Amino acid sequence: MDLVRHLECFVAVAEESHFGRAAARLGMAQPPLSQRVQRLERHLGVRLFERTSRQVTITEAGALLLPEAREVLARSEALMATARRIRDGETGLLRAALPPDISGDTVAALLAGFADAGSAGVELELHELPTAQQLERFAAHELDVGLIHHPCDVSGLELGPVLRRELGVLLPRDAAAAGLDEVPLASLTGYDLILFPRTGAPAVYDDLLTTCARNGYTPPAVRHAQGASFVRGLVLSAEAVSFSPRDAHGPVEGNREGSRREPAAGVAPAAGVVWRPLTGAPLALRHSVAWPGGRGDAAVAAFAEAATHALRTTAGATPDLPTRPLHLRPASEYWL
Repeated sequence: MDLVRHLECFVAVAEESHFGRAAARLGMAQPPLSQRVQRLERHLGVRLFERTSRQVTITEAGALLLPEAREVLARSEALMATARRIRDGETGLLRAALPPDISGDTVAALLAGFADAGSAGVELELHELPTAQQLERFAAHELDVGLIHHPCDVSGLELGPVLRRELGVLLPRDAAAAGLDEVPLASLTGYDLILFPRTGAPAVYDDLLTTCARNGYTPPAVRHAQGASFVRGLVLSAEAVSFSPRDAHGPVEGNREGSRREPAAGVAPAAGVVWRPLTGAPLALRHSVAWPGGRGDAAVAAFAEAATHALRTTAGATPDLPTRPLHLRPASEYWL
C-alpha cells in the first residue's frame, strides 16, 4: 500500500469534511478516494470517519492521528525536495536572503541557530536583498529561501508564520514630540519623512504612507535612504523623521534617563537623535520566511526555524494576526 498517497486522502477528507470536495482537491474521482480511506482504516485497524448520507465526521481516533499524518506528509515532501536538490547538484548550497532592515544581532542569532540545527554539509550563501529583488530571484530560480515583507505578491511561494515588528519614530532630540513617551502620527506634521526606496517593497511603502495619511500625518516630502548613518544624518540636519523598529535603529537615546537604552560595546550613542514608540502602534513591519512551493527541504526548514526564532528573541517580533489579507492593494490613498 502506498502509505503516503493514502494519508493524503485521509488528510484531504478530514480538512474538507466532504468526500466530493476532497476528491476534487486531489484531482481524482470520489469512489477511488473512498476506497483508499477504507483501505487505510483496515491497515490501521481504526475507524477514521463516521459517514452518513449527508455528512462526514472525523472520529476521535481520526482526530488523534491527523497531526501524525500531516507530519508524515511534511517529512515526505522534505525528503522529495532534498532529493531534487541532490539531483540538480545543489545539495551543498542554500541560497538565502534577508532584507536590509534586519539588525546585526538578528543576523548573528539566525546564523548561530542555523548552525545549531545540524545542517551538516550545507553551505549558507546569505544575501542582503529587499523584498522586490527576492521575488525576482525566486522567479528566476536563483534563491532558495528568504525573509520577505508583507504585503507582496506571494504567488507560487510557501510561507512560514507571519511576524510583526512594531515601528517607532526616529526624530531630532529638540523636536516637540521628542518630549512625549508615545508619539501620535499627527504630531509629526511639518516634518519630511525618510523611507527606504519604493522599488525595494512597493506595497509596504504605499501601505506605510496610507496609514500615515489616515492618522493625520502627510509629510511635505519623502526622502529616500537606507543606511543607518545616512538616515540619522538626515534626521539631524533636514527637519525629517524616520520610522524604525526599536532593534534596527541602533544606539540612540531612549525615553527617559532611567530607561535609556545602553549602546553596544564600543559604540557611542547618536547624539541629538531619539526613538519613541508611536501611539497605538499603527505602523509595523510584517515578515515571514518564504520559499518556492514544493521545495521546502530540511535545509530550508532549518533556515525558517532559525530566522523565526532570531526575530522573536532579538527583535521582539510577535505573531501577527492580520485583520486584512496580506496582498497588494489595488490602489493607495496616498498619491505619489
